[in-house]
Amino acid sequence: MNQQIETIIFDLGGVLIDWNPRHLYQHIFRTSDAMEHFLSEVCTSHWNEEQDGGRSFEEATRILTKQFPHYSSEIGAFYGRWEEMLRGPIHGTVKILSEIRASGKYRIYALTNWSAESFPVALGKYEFIHWFDGILVSGDENMRKPDHKIFHLMLSRYNIEKSKALFIDDNQLNINAAKEVGLQTIHFKNNEQCKLELQKHITW
Repeated sequence: MNQQIETIIFDLGGVLIDWNPRHLYQHIFRTSDAMEHFLSEVCTSHWNEEQDGGRSFEEATRILTKQFPHYSSEIGAFYGRWEEMLRGPIHGTVKILSEIRASGKYRIYALTNWSAESFPVALGKYEFIHWFDGILVSGDENMRKPDHKIFHLMLSRYNIEKSKALFIDDNQLNINAAKEVGLQTIHFKNNEQCKLELQKHITW
């Protein structure tokens, strides 16, 4: 049986912030097929995740440009025009966060896979990021989800009792890892589904 929730931990990208490289690259490539080929074979999710784990933009760009010199301009745009990948807040989830915060019943934190170099941009753009009681950014810690270590670090740094914490993320691998660590979870798919599942765990 689930224990009483005291702490709610939110992912950011895909849950509260609409980040997607396609927001940028649809303006760079002439066809969606060319864009998808580039994102699946060149600037891949795995490559980007290494920056979330602490690798510098400069090193990442250099490695990939050497490997794919004919894509040097497009590779350079990934971090050179990174802010264009941010479409804005996911307003429905921000509203949920606001309501939880206003209730005063729960501690709220963020655990995000995000590069230390680009996270300050988000801090400057979105007021709601400052609503959290604490934020753990993977790029600052040189580790990332779904590694169990980053969950344990989150719990210890903010003195969170795992059995009374609820973790919300749009990535199934991260959800699986959180469950293995002992957290209660919601696999985020959309605002309506998230709110319905939250109502099974908390009141606000």
